[in-house]
Formats: sequence, structure tokens, C-alpha cells
Amino acid sequence: MTRTSSGEEPQCAGPSIRAAEEPAGGERGTQPPASRGAHAPSREGLLPARGPDGRQVGVGPSGTGPFRADIVADRTPPSVWSRDFALFFVARALARLGDTMLPVALAAGLLQYGYGVGAVGLAMAASAASFAGLVIFGGVIADRFSTRKLMIGADLVRLVTQSVAAALFFTDHVVLWQICVIGAVNGVAGAVFQPGVASTVPRLAIDVQGANGAIRIAESGAQLGGPALAGLLVAFASAGGVFVAHAATFGLSALCLLLLRLPPAAPGSRTHGATFRADLAEGWREFRSRTWLWGVIVIWCVYMIAVWGPTVPLVATEVVQQHGPRAYGLINSALGAGTVVGGLVALRLRPRRMLRAGSFALFAFACFPASVGAGLGVGAICAGALTAGAGMSVWGVMWATSVQTQVAPDVLNRIHAYDVAGSLAMMPVGQALAGPAAAALGADRVLLIGGVMSLVVAAALLSVPAIRELVRVDGPVPRIGAGAALAAPARKDGRRAG
Repeated sequence: MTRTSSGEEPQCAGPSIRAAEEPAGGERGTQPPASRGAHAPSREGLLPARGPDGRQVGVGPSGTGPFRADIVADRTPPSVWSRDFALFFVARALARLGDTMLPVALAAGLLQYGYGVGAVGLAMAASAASFAGLVIFGGVIADRFSTRKLMIGADLVRLVTQSVAAALFFTDHVVLWQICVIGAVNGVAGAVFQPGVASTVPRLAIDVQGANGAIRIAESGAQLGGPALAGLLVAFASAGGVFVAHAATFGLSALCLLLLRLPPAAPGSRTHGATFRADLAEGWREFRSRTWLWGVIVIWCVYMIAVWGPTVPLVATEVVQQHGPRAYGLINSALGAGTVVGGLVALRLRPRRMLRAGSFALFAFACFPASVGAGLGVGAICAGALTAGAGMSVWGVMWATSVQTQVAPDVLNRIHAYDVAGSLAMMPVGQALAGPAAAALGADRVLLIGGVMSLVVAAALLSVPAIRELVRVDGPVPRIGAGAALAAPARKDGRRAG
């Protein structure tokens, strides 16, 4: 992660309910009937209401409460596990496995052909830059077309590009600009793919938090095994073998998505007649209307500059210099194991105010940079990494679930795209400042400051009423513009007025 505000590896800060799929060859059920009863439109400060069937109807912070397209369909999906969710689960695990293998392949392959560390960074930056620059537009596209088809297409594009990269390495025709072009194309494909991830989860499972927890565990497990597998492939089959394996993960992911059958989307959820620019502007309006949403992103920018950006390169440098590369691998494994533990905790933890609970969990991340900056032993650093990984994972599940359940389907893809873009925007700044800051203050002091700033960020999240008082929603949310009766407004302390 890099890390997005969802705690993923940059990850976003990680499917759109908004775009309807075709009834045949990917859809389940028939044209859904009209929504059951009136749902309360979301307004910042409103509490969830109860629908005619007695179920909670969420009221989101901007006038449209959380929406669940599957609730209005003929068939309600399982709580979490089903054939279709299992396919999506496998697709996400494979994607994470391949993504964690790629840095090893690029570093080993380019260094083998005489390129330096700067070339490796340039190759990685080509993908990151095109992704960050285009993901917002990808959100608009995902809200206008079938997200499932877009994700399959993006996977197939990357299957081809990584196969070409493998051929370049196997034939000893490795040219840096070609590798950078391949990376840029992969970034564009990722920008089209990523917005669809957030809204697919609510369409496949009623228990969105449980589904996010399960996916986080799978991704964490893949993150543990990916670098080790890549190292073995480099040793026995060269860097080209890693690119073949990476291409295969995209092919298998596309196959899983092809076999996936999504429930019908809510009637009228697809954009008709609006221009691309109008959709982009609407997404921005909806994003800025949610104080809890943009508040987290703004605070997360500080986190990227002061905490995560410097932590990644400086921890690697300090640990390798003081304890050796084997210790660094062990510490990374502890961090990954912590994310698995955090995912398991998030499966069981059901707080009423999810972002408040996630913010408290985020305090734990300070243990990681602080333990390295304090010059502790490998065992203590591993304990700090384990604790940090668990806290970050809990935050990630709480954040992802809040976005997926608090935002109406009409704009969910675009909102998620703004989340990802905003989360990643300041990461390169933090990474670029890490070297000069370490030269001026010392790497250990910069890491200790990062630990303190991690506490400051968590406290800042808790200081914003719209963030800490956001009430979880487990029920359906109407799309934007859907008629509904207003629930009684709530005071800032979260209690219903009147």
C-alpha cells in the first residue's frame, strides 16, 4: 500500500453496484420489481430509519443513505459465502498474489540487465502515475457501463501486457522504455478495473463487513506468499518466469469474473443521457457533500506524507543495514501476519460506529515505525509490525464497508475512485521527502516522528464529529433522487431529535 485510506497496499486506498449487468451470461434473476416501500434519503446528521418490512433503512451522510441493489431484486444474496462470492474471493486473492510478485520481478530483472535502482523506480512509477491520474475517469466509466465486463477486459489487457514483458525477458531484449510503456498500460487497465471492486462486494453479500474481512484475509495471505514465490521463480526460471506467473493470475482472475453471476442492479441505476463531464462533476459534488468521506481523505494525505511515505523506504534501509535482509523478510512476514489477524478480528467486531472503531485500531500502527526508529531488536520490531498490521487491517475493513454501505449506487464507483486517487496522491511526496528528511534529521528520528504522527492522524480522525459519529448501516439505501420520506433529523451527538 503504498496504502490507501482503506488500508490496502498501493494499495486505495480498494466494484460498483451502479452499472447493471446483462440478464444473460452474467446476470442472475429477471428484471427486479419496484423497490419495497419508501427509503429515507440520506442527509448528513440523519439516523437510520426502519422500512415497511421492519428492516433498517440506512440514511447516508449526504442525502442518500447506503444502498443495496440486491435487496430490491427478486432474490436476496447470501449473507457472505456463495458460489459467486467465492469466485470473487479467489479473483481478489490471485490479483494480490500477482501484484506482490511484480516488484521482485522488476527489481531482479532490470538489475540483471544492467539497469540501476532509478530504472526500477521509473518502471514502477510509470504504472502508478497512469493509475493515479486516470482512476477518477475510470470511476465515471464504471458508472456508465457494466463493471463486470470492464474488470474482465482490464484483466485480459494485463494478461497480454505481462505476457509481452515475459517474452522480452526470455528473449533478452529488455529495453527500459518498453517496460515503462507496459507499466503505463497496466496502470490504465488498473484505473478501469479498480472502481468496480468496491461496488461488487455489496451486490454479492448482505454482510458487507464480513465479506470485506474475508477478502482482506485472502489478500493478506497472498501478500505473505507472493514475494517468496517470486523469489523462487527468479532463482529457477529467471524474471521472465515471474512475469508468466503474473500474467497467469490475470487470466485466472478474468476467468473467475467471467463465471461470476451478479444479481440485477436496481432499476434506473445506470446513467442515461448525461455527458461524461456531467457525470464527473456529479461525482465530485457527491464526494464533497460527505464530510466524513472527504475528511478522511484529507487526513489520509497527511498520513501518506508523514507516516507511510517515509516508513516504507526508511524501514527497509534501516533494518537491512542493522539486521540484514533475512530479518527484513521476517519483519515483512510479521506485518502480513498482522493483517491476517486484523481481518479475523474485523469479521467478529460489529461496532455501531465503524469509523470510530477503525480509528482506535489505527493507533496501533505507530508501533511499527517507532520500534525501528528506537533501534529495538528484531523480535520487538516483529511484534510492532504484527500489531501495526492488525490495526491497519481493522481500519481498512471498517473504512471499505462504510464507503460501500453509505453511498448510493448511482455514484459509488466515482466515489470509490475519488477515494483511491485522494489516498494515493500524497504518497509519492512522502517517499520523495524521506531521503532529504533522513539526511537532515537522521532516519531513526524520522521514523520516530512517523510513529508520533500516526497517533496524531488517528486522533484527528476521532476529532471530526462526522467521522466518529457515523452510524453503521446494514440495510438498503435508495439511489440518488429516489423519492422517500425523511427520517427525523439527529443532533450532532447522534441521537434522534424530537
